[in-house]
Amino acid sequence: MHPQLSDKSEACRDFIKALELCHTSSWKRLTGGCNDQKSALIRCLRKESRERSSRNRAAAKERRQRTEQVWKELHEDD
Repeated sequence: MHPQLSDKSEACRDFIKALELCHTSSWKRLTGGCNDQKSALIRCLRKESRERSSRNRAAAKERRQRTEQVWKELHEDD
């Protein structure tokens, strides 16, 4: 398994296994017979990345709002 794929969540695990299974046949791997499996895996990984980015963006926005609120409260005490 590729190192960058070893830590991916269960969401894409089936796609990873399908690509690895296809790659056991050197002929398919070398002649483009695994392109469909690879494309499906890439779509899954991109979707997972977009979802993770959205969650991170929302969490960062929430943290920023809390920080601004704390700074506002500190400046009101002055």
